[in-house]
Amino acid sequence: MRIGAIVTRIMQQMIRDKRTLALLFFAPLLVLSLMYFVFNSNEPEMTLVVSNGPASIIEKLEEADFQVIEKNDDFTIASLKDEKYDGWLAFHQTQLKLTLLNDDPSTAKALKMKLSQVLQPEQSAMMKLTTDYVYGDENTAIFDIFSPMLTGFFVFFFVFLITGIALLKERTSGTLERLLATPIKRSEIVAGYMIGYGLFALIQTTIIVLFGVYVLDIVHVGSIWLVLLINIVVALVSLSLGALLSSFAASEFQMMQFIPLVIVPQIFFSGIFPLDNMVEWLQNIGRIMPLYYAADALNGVMYKGYSFSEILADLAILACFAFVFITLNIASLKKYRSL
Repeated sequence: MRIGAIVTRIMQQMIRDKRTLALLFFAPLLVLSLMYFVFNSNEPEMTLVVSNGPASIIEKLEEADFQVIEKNDDFTIASLKDEKYDGWLAFHQTQLKLTLLNDDPSTAKALKMKLSQVLQPEQSAMMKLTTDYVYGDENTAIFDIFSPMLTGFFVFFFVFLITGIALLKERTSGTLERLLATPIKRSEIVAGYMIGYGLFALIQTTIIVLFGVYVLDIVHVGSIWLVLLINIVVALVSLSLGALLSSFAASEFQMMQFIPLVIVPQIFFSGIFPLDNMVEWLQNIGRIMPLYYAADALNGVMYKGYSFSEILADLAILACFAFVFITLNIASLKKYRSL
């Protein structure tokens, strides 16, 4: 009887909590559906630029399912980077030169292996194939691409979680209500919370970045200051988003329930899975995720050596996310007091 009473109470409590029930049944379906569409995306087509290539070789490459793009001698590595082609095969009198973009090491290795099979008779009869890399080298591992993105993800995740729960305690303990009873403006309250928690988020972000770069030896070709700047902006976005969502949660458990809806989907669009290979509607969803732009900027600086001007667009979009979330935070306090 006593066990039955406990079971009955729990069932009644769960039935009354509509949000928990919705997340219990909806969140797994959402994540599973995203995984289905992501893992069933189209296989990437290898794009290969060919300069001065014989017609017979080009025909063989096309038969091997390469997307061949013929260019003349004025094609440059800068053009390869701008157009984001996978590789560039240049025919010279004494050698074959292959230049791989190598922004995805698995694609670069597959292209080189496949190309070697196609050119094997020609290499023995004509010339030797030499290989250069725009980014990284032949020893670049797939983790070298993922590690910058993971740095941004961990900053985003922990700042979101800690800030959301801390601000929730402020509200449930009555501290926020007492503040709202004073003449202080809503914008001043939000600014105070952002700066106060932001200082600790800054320290946490700095520790994560420095530990990853100097202790774990995560690849970093570009400036460490740019890496810190990107992650600080990511922390600001996460801080403002966590503060916003905490106003819709009544307990720490409900705050945790936002993770499968807010955090998990962003993993799929942070660059771990190539966005260009996904269907168009999935790509559009990915472009409204803050971590998409954070991962793009971090990968650009840490792996490709981008400068500030090359990541400015990503930083501007992240700043817009933070501005929108902060504005919504101010608006969410209106239900307590209209000042």
